[in-house]
Amino acid sequence: MSHPIPQPKPLPLLGNILSINPNNPWRSLQRLSELHGEIFQVTVLGRTVVFIAGAALAEEVCDERRFRKYVGGPIVEIRHAVHDALFTAFEGEASWGVAHRICAPVLLGEEEAGSWVGEIVGCVGEMIGKWRRGVVGGMSGGDGGGGGGDSHNHHGGGGGDNGDGNAGIHLIDELNLLNLEATTLTLFGKKLDCITAREPHPMIQAMEDATSEAMKRPTRPGLVNWLFYSHKLRRATRVMREGYAADLVSHRRRNPTGRRDLLWALMEGKDWLTGIWLTESRVLDEIVSMPIGSSTAPCLVASAVYFLCRNPGCLVEARRELDEVLGPWMGEGVTAGGGDNGGSGGGGGARQLTAEDLPRLKYMEGIIRESLRLSSAAPGFNIEPVPRQHQGGDDEGSEVVVDKTPVLLAGGKYQIAHDQPMIIVLAGVNRDPSVFEDPLAFRPERMMGERFERLPAGVKKWFGNGKRDHSVFRELGGFIFALL
Repeated sequence: MSHPIPQPKPLPLLGNILSINPNNPWRSLQRLSELHGEIFQVTVLGRTVVFIAGAALAEEVCDERRFRKYVGGPIVEIRHAVHDALFTAFEGEASWGVAHRICAPVLLGEEEAGSWVGEIVGCVGEMIGKWRRGVVGGMSGGDGGGGGGDSHNHHGGGGGDNGDGNAGIHLIDELNLLNLEATTLTLFGKKLDCITAREPHPMIQAMEDATSEAMKRPTRPGLVNWLFYSHKLRRATRVMREGYAADLVSHRRRNPTGRRDLLWALMEGKDWLTGIWLTESRVLDEIVSMPIGSSTAPCLVASAVYFLCRNPGCLVEARRELDEVLGPWMGEGVTAGGGDNGGSGGGGGARQLTAEDLPRLKYMEGIIRESLRLSSAAPGFNIEPVPRQHQGGDDEGSEVVVDKTPVLLAGGKYQIAHDQPMIIVLAGVNRDPSVFEDPLAFRPERMMGERFERLPAGVKKWFGNGKRDHSVFRELGGFIFALL
């Protein structure tokens, strides 16, 4: 006998529309997961979505034999800007395979991606150099990782004037600039110089407008979106495609280089399986999707800084490991990959971080994983049942019909419709008390070595149901290690 899936009490016609704050939907879903546990559902304007917030159920619905990625809601809306790009392609779209085979050797290759670390460290050095020249103060950020905390000794909170006439460092804003600069340099080979620019690069605001609008559009009637909000998404799309992506393509054509980066692969690469090259429009799609896809990195880095500042013992251990691998930091004076005297822990005796160092930094890897667990920088992802089909009769030529019987979860404890979209809420999954003792505590050591290997697969889905750890740790490691 299956159990009913918990649900907040709905309003007539509107359903649970008041249970979700459109300006911060993931925080609303985290609170609902704390209230209802491993699974719950929400109905808005007649549409029901099931949310998974427990580790065991998350592992079950990530079984790719039974479930698959669901492209719906905000992902469908962002297709207005990037169409069928890698992150937004529907299941079965041939375009995904073509783009994947062209991009994967660059994004996942050891030799190609190894050069990213030096360039990222250089960008971090440039940012820290700017801080040293012009800013002294507290770091400000978001709630629950991303900056909050005590407003003293640069350990969070604050922002604004710090009492000596100097403005504080708004950490998330700075990291957004750093992420765009580093992503553009490493993947597309162009320096934007947005870290030290007087005004933020237009791409920053365009990405914010596009992604925030994509989150809100599914919660509004289609007519309302068309009448009052379409211009915002169109304007942001124009900036991202024409002002950013097309400019990178034009710059490469005017300035040919032997650099074998992602832009080279997109412009010159051919799919080995189909023989297809990407069209100009699809090149722009993939270019725009990359900084959008990496926009979770600033949230994670800010969260890691926040957690380290709130846990000084962890900060001491992280610096000890860096000193052991790179040599002790003796003070200022060594630049990081061309930055302005703003190095990556460079100083007397220390050397610059390289890609070869990353596998040796085990405690730092634990910090990244534990920060991912608690911050949920990528807050969730969408899943749906794989359609089940069978012959409608005994004859071989009989029509194939879709099996519409309910899908069972947790051994029959719950049942959902055959085509039910689900969203995995990582803030719930990653705090599952059945897996983590004292789940709100920041303990990097539990995400290291054998202790990490023994954790269930359901709590290791920080970036969706796939293996992206390798490239992610190269990028995020470069950010965090260089900051320390």
